[in-house]
Amino acid sequence: MTGTVYKSTGSWYTVKTMNGKFYDCRIKGRFRLQGIKSTNPIAVGDKVQFELETKNNTETGVINRIEERKNYIVRKSVNLSKQTHIIASNIDQVFLLVTIDNPPTFPSFIDRFLVTAEAYSIKTILLFNKIDTYDEETLLEVKYLASIYRQIGYECINISAKTGENIDKVKVLMVDKVSMFAGHSGVGKSTLVNAIEPSLNLKTKEISEQHMQGQHTTTFAEMFDLSFGAKIIDTPGIKGFGVVDMEKEEVGDYFPEFFELKQDCKFNNCLHLKEPKCAVKEALENDEVSYSRYRSYIQILEGEDEHYRTDNWDNE
Repeated sequence: MTGTVYKSTGSWYTVKTMNGKFYDCRIKGRFRLQGIKSTNPIAVGDKVQFELETKNNTETGVINRIEERKNYIVRKSVNLSKQTHIIASNIDQVFLLVTIDNPPTFPSFIDRFLVTAEAYSIKTILLFNKIDTYDEETLLEVKYLASIYRQIGYECINISAKTGENIDKVKVLMVDKVSMFAGHSGVGKSTLVNAIEPSLNLKTKEISEQHMQGQHTTTFAEMFDLSFGAKIIDTPGIKGFGVVDMEKEEVGDYFPEFFELKQDCKFNNCLHLKEPKCAVKEALENDEVSYSRYRSYIQILEGEDEHYRTDNWDNE
């Protein structure tokens, strides 16, 4: 039988077949030893083949094959630095939720996420959430940050999951697609999903005032079918994002504005550091390239990882 993984809890996977039936499935022990350098060989969104077995009058499945992935979003595993954790696979687009405060989303986190999405050719849309809670000064900050990413070519939408502002615009973009929702804990992913599809009634929690961070509510990535012909993958809140499997020479190619300027650099292997006649450095000096983006680029090149532990994947 074949189906799509809708939920992963580490050892068991919920798989939906073409006829709409769900099965609890597991994988054979040796399946983990087939050269997959990931803490989770199977991710939500994977297309899999499985065989049914019956024990104690209970029918479950044994997964014996993963179909080739169209793409996936991957990050560094928490405790095993040389391994990766696949967040989700076979995604059409990602909505990255951003909040200026309550909790703060820093440009370095946004840029690391965007670089990974670019590397796997996944379209990303930035949703600036909680727009209803901001004062005039914070709204200017949103406008400035959004202008940086719009100039590069990323779609940015101001939303409020609580008041419903621009939720319809998000829903239109989701029709007939598999969309992943990502962001820090507390940015309002579950509230947004509930605003889009109230019948799901996902758990939400308030921000911890002491640490200005979200109380984690989504424990595992999970896919949902929506009433208007869309699918979403809701993911645990990510505190940081470790970039993996990227050579220094290719990092700049995943910054679209750097890639566009690359042809004008004197050296075709220019790293945009101290090389003479570097088009990216010249653009930076002329305020044609964002300083925050360039700083993120340098941090990735130098291997300065954010603190990439997540609320719910501590035991990877």
